[in-house]
Amino acid sequence: MNQLTLNAPIRVEGKGLHSGKNLTAVFNPAPANFGIKFKRIDLEGQPVIDALAENVVDTTRGTVIGKGDVRVSTIEHAMAALYAYGVDNCLVEVDGPELPILDGSATVYAEKIEEVGLSELNADKDYYIIKEKIQYKDENGATITIYPDEGFSVEVMVEYNSPILPNQFAVLDDLADFRQEVGSARTFVFVREIEALLQHGLIKGGDLQNSIVIYDQPVSQEKINEICDAVQVEHMTVDKLGYINPKPLQWDNEPARHKLIDVIGDIALIGRPLKGRVVAIRPGHTVNNKFARLLRKEVKHTEIQSPVYNPNVAPLIDVNGIKKLLPHRYPFLLIDKVIELDRKHCVAVKNVTVNEPFFQGHFPQEPVMPGVLQVEAMAQAAGVLVLNFLEDPEKYSTYFLKIDNVKFRQKVVPGNTLLLNVSLATEIRRGCAVVKGYAFVGEKIVCEAEFMAQIIKNK
Repeated sequence: MNQLTLNAPIRVEGKGLHSGKNLTAVFNPAPANFGIKFKRIDLEGQPVIDALAENVVDTTRGTVIGKGDVRVSTIEHAMAALYAYGVDNCLVEVDGPELPILDGSATVYAEKIEEVGLSELNADKDYYIIKEKIQYKDENGATITIYPDEGFSVEVMVEYNSPILPNQFAVLDDLADFRQEVGSARTFVFVREIEALLQHGLIKGGDLQNSIVIYDQPVSQEKINEICDAVQVEHMTVDKLGYINPKPLQWDNEPARHKLIDVIGDIALIGRPLKGRVVAIRPGHTVNNKFARLLRKEVKHTEIQSPVYNPNVAPLIDVNGIKKLLPHRYPFLLIDKVIELDRKHCVAVKNVTVNEPFFQGHFPQEPVMPGVLQVEAMAQAAGVLVLNFLEDPEKYSTYFLKIDNVKFRQKVVPGNTLLLNVSLATEIRRGCAVVKGYAFVGEKIVCEAEFMAQIIKNK
């Protein structure tokens, strides 16, 4: 699948949750491998901030990214919508210190993305595949864990010491259901928290239209009047515990669904789409960001991931099919099956056994697969890649023209299974293919190379 960007700019306007000011944000299409960036167009020089976990500077009430004194806050709802719709590249121009709070949910962003639609870019979507359990747990017992899975999904469990908001659970199994299942879930606040938040200069733009307000502990009428004055709403009399919004809850577990939006928006800051199942217990922006930083560290230190190989799954092309595409035969056919194949990349498997003829002399007392044969195996995988889509592949052969930037990182020995991952670096032009190849044993790169091959019709 290719990377995605917006078909056209998206404009949102409204007051900021914390500043209370009227704000505008424009979400612009961006080229491949640009990522998500925020630009403060109201400041001199129009500084740009990458939407990455290492740039988060505050999680007091929402997620704030920044560099130096330049900040953009309340980005999590927009980030969740961009992530849910698969937007890889976008430039967000903001005319103030935060994004508009809108109705306190992600639904406006989702609606506008659907309205303008998405475009594919000429670059592969770069998934980070979770292959083993990764967990972060803080000192208060909040825990976020991600498990291997074929797609991306989220489970959230929230727990508050409140008679009104008991333990709740929410789940999103498919991002395609984001708008319908969670997108319109609003942010929420307890009446007992409002005074402290206002004292810290927060939620100046909060009201009963953009937040669920939970009244779970008795408060004097005088104090309620003070809070109403501070957030500029009419005085009200609250005579029983409960939710005091004019708009009723959309779901009994709307707060948990909103927390799920926050989890997606914060995890989006790792900078790559994920394949894994997230289970969050008592999440919040602080623990979300610490977990995102943990994942981000893994992503930054992973040059390229090993392909996923399940030997129980039937290959796309077995050795007999390979023989129909390649002229190589024993002892020089160096791939056994193909497990992934599209027009841009191929993954092949080579089972290295002690019976390989080259082990007789390389070396008798310490058998090691020659590095040149590892490169040859990658080249044969590339041959399958380019020949498979020709009308009469048996009439063509591929030949090396050059090999560059070869690195051998680890010995390959009998008993190893080589996973050969090759990708076209450019479009095939004039019968020449430029290929980047990696060979893996387990999760480790053992060899890599760049090479050019020519496709020639057999005489």
